[in-house]
Amino acid sequence: MTALRDAAMKSKAWPFEEARALMKRYEKKDPEKGFVLFETGYGPSGLPHIGTFGEVARTTMIRRAFEVMSDIPTRLICFSDDVDGMRKVPENVPQQEMLRQHMQLPLTSVPDPYGEYESFGHHNNAMLRRFLDTFGFQYEFISATEFYKSGQFDATLLLACERYDKIMAIMLASLREERQQTYSCFLPIHPETGRVLYVPMKNVDAVRGEITFDDETGREWTLPVTGGNVKLQWKPDFGARWAALDVDFEMYGKDHSTNTPIYDGICEVLGGRRPNHMAYELFLDETGQKISKSKGNGLTIDEWLSYAATESLSYFMYQKPKTAKRMHFDVIPRAVDEYHQQLRAYATQDVEAQVNNPVFHIHGGQVPASHMVVTFGMLLNLASVAGAVDAAGLWGFIKKYAPDASPEKNPDLDAAAGFAVRYFADKIAPTRVFRLPSKVERAAIEDLRARLKAWDGPTDDESLQTMVFAVGKAHGFEPLRDWFKALYEVLLGASDGPRFGGFVALYGATETVALIDRALAGALVAKG
Repeated sequence: MTALRDAAMKSKAWPFEEARALMKRYEKKDPEKGFVLFETGYGPSGLPHIGTFGEVARTTMIRRAFEVMSDIPTRLICFSDDVDGMRKVPENVPQQEMLRQHMQLPLTSVPDPYGEYESFGHHNNAMLRRFLDTFGFQYEFISATEFYKSGQFDATLLLACERYDKIMAIMLASLREERQQTYSCFLPIHPETGRVLYVPMKNVDAVRGEITFDDETGREWTLPVTGGNVKLQWKPDFGARWAALDVDFEMYGKDHSTNTPIYDGICEVLGGRRPNHMAYELFLDETGQKISKSKGNGLTIDEWLSYAATESLSYFMYQKPKTAKRMHFDVIPRAVDEYHQQLRAYATQDVEAQVNNPVFHIHGGQVPASHMVVTFGMLLNLASVAGAVDAAGLWGFIKKYAPDASPEKNPDLDAAAGFAVRYFADKIAPTRVFRLPSKVERAAIEDLRARLKAWDGPTDDESLQTMVFAVGKAHGFEPLRDWFKALYEVLLGASDGPRFGGFVALYGATETVALIDRALAGALVAKG
């Protein structure tokens, strides 16, 4: 066993823990299909959101962890339930009235409100594949429409006919009495209207593989369950898909947890082996509400990537998957800086520490070096005072701080500088509130100005931070964070900020003196 595999077998990182549990599934015998199958599901009722990405990213992390420890090949399927009937119109798409005219049609039969694809389902599937491809995921895409219509699901659907009573027993036990009266695991697709019907079955013929039902007008129909004439309700569909594809692992949100026994039970009734699964906590928007595809609340993939590189989002997804996390714009700077901290640490770690480092799982063990000699948080504050409109506007300061750095040698820093300028302009500048200092604060800031103007000591972060710290102590600030808070509010228009010594080192002592002069004269308050 290699050192890496040995370290992985002992690692407490959650992807390795999940992968080790999955290995036990085949400790006696390799899978007959020749590979271990990971699956993620997607409901294309709305545009893909960050939660969808997180599911694929985290599943990929477990897949890669499994591959470190096992020689069994793996595959990942992204399955889109696009036969699902459109039950409500998403709030964040155009042509709302047009869409309302196509309620209950399968999503791949609803016209695309953007006018770009064959259907709304096709559009959302394309968006899913686009952002998965952006992140370089290795996956196979399956559309439920094709899965049902092509016959790939037929054997399982015929078995569902044969074992209809057992499936219904599982489902009815989970339903209220009123719902039990009309429930069927089969949802016929009306031969004339094309709508997905939620109607009870009059008969299920296991021999012929047919169902009989009345539509909403009372007209009786008999349809084969094969060939895309019928779909399964979403809970039975979950378990049936596991059985049909022989899925070994699937994760899903905590809101599915209570349904796990249902999914597992139906999978087993249909001759499958229930997969390993993992429930993750949900993502919340800035108000603490669950992120929803139909509402379009919370961050989108494109919004995150407007302000930070893809790896920072993967880092955010890695952190504590079983803890609910708020996803708003203010989580981006911290994710960027923590990601690069972990990159720098990785290069100094032994293999036991490396397999527990988030960047090992983000990069599948092929971890790059960080060239971020300036933190993203510092770049944001530099953007605040430099008046830069692009990355080039920050490089003059960066070069003084780190003479050996350049856009060519530090491409991650160059990209981050551009992101920082954009983030500052869009998210920080509109919210800045400058204030004038109090009498005590003014005296301390004037003292700081005088020391900076006369400064002939080292211009590194620590030396300057020590000097700033000494000014605060000399003027009696207790606690000292009140001193730094005053500096941020008076000079930067925010209640928190970077290590101020690092800011001075990057921006320059002379430039900081000029900034103080403007602040004390009231120019920053006037500017807003």
